[in-house]
Amino acid sequence: MVNESKKRKSYKKKRYTVPIVIIVILVVFRLCLPYIVKNYVNGVLADIPGYYGQVKDIDISLIRGAYVIDSLYLNTVDGNSEVPFLNLGVTDISVEWKSLFKGKIVSEIVMTRPQFIYVFEDQQTDSLAEADVDDWTKALTDIVPIDINNLKIIEGKAAFVQLTADPSIDLYLNNIDLTATNLRNVIRDGRELPSEVHATANSIGNGQVKMDGAMDIVKEIPDMDISFSLENASVTALNDFTNYYAGIDFAEGNFNLYSEIAIADGFLTGYIKPLLKDSKLIEKEDKFFEKLWEGFVGFFKFVLKNQGNNTLATKVPIEGDLNAVESKIWPTIFNIFKNAWISAYQGIVDDEVTFEDAENQGKSEKKKSDKKKNK
Repeated sequence: MVNESKKRKSYKKKRYTVPIVIIVILVVFRLCLPYIVKNYVNGVLADIPGYYGQVKDIDISLIRGAYVIDSLYLNTVDGNSEVPFLNLGVTDISVEWKSLFKGKIVSEIVMTRPQFIYVFEDQQTDSLAEADVDDWTKALTDIVPIDINNLKIIEGKAAFVQLTADPSIDLYLNNIDLTATNLRNVIRDGRELPSEVHATANSIGNGQVKMDGAMDIVKEIPDMDISFSLENASVTALNDFTNYYAGIDFAEGNFNLYSEIAIADGFLTGYIKPLLKDSKLIEKEDKFFEKLWEGFVGFFKFVLKNQGNNTLATKVPIEGDLNAVESKIWPTIFNIFKNAWISAYQGIVDDEVTFEDAENQGKSEKKKSDKKKNK
């Protein structure tokens, strides 16, 4: 009887001890998990050739199936110095639960105040040659354990900087709000371009940027049909850029840009349409050749602008496969004069390029190429 009583007491202890030990282990693991993940992420960011990055903090929500990355940054490394490249602010990565009911395990990402800085000099120095785009993009996607289906960007910023210019050039987009949905084709419904992307932003010179389109990025070379517009940007905000590259400054005027691009099976077709409205050059007492250049630009600005609405504009057609995209020179020149003397281009996206255009032209070019090979 005594032995049986001892066995019962021992059994009772084990019955409570084992669950308690398991719970303690799980609690300790949960407490340590953010540090484990943080160390893993920091290890990945520190090992990217030509770059160095770290993350400030990581918070994990097991119930929501999510983790939040706080202040992930990635800098390009040039010798002993670092140049800011990416700062992702707050990034919320979570499982998209509604897609589980469709048999897909995918994620959705919300990025708040991310920043991207592209320094032109980085692409011109041998010391940064090893800083390969594939390396850092692969590293960042490795941080996300499952495929991204939905992406949202809130109050983002993108800057394109040239530090060697005097003064330095900073072309930027602020307040970028972007949504991209169904990137992994969870919902297909027979559509050729099942994913949608919409974005707005403010440009340098307080211009309004808008982008809308549809895509299929699951393909190795994504298919897409995208429209883009930049309206009412003060051209004087571009003076550092235009003075550095063309030696001209504007006293006033608005800059607008409209574009449509379609890609089907690696073949691209579209156009870029820049418009300069109500612009006026600054008159300066400069050296003879600088004055001559400004006069030359001013002359062509007068000749090539539409006198009715005071716009200088052209339309640049672009087409070809993605390894050899080129502008068509003669249509571009013709379109300059067309705007000036025939009919002014309207400040709108023309809505004349479709995915089917790229698809049909791509097939036509492929047939021509096959015929040449068979000759």
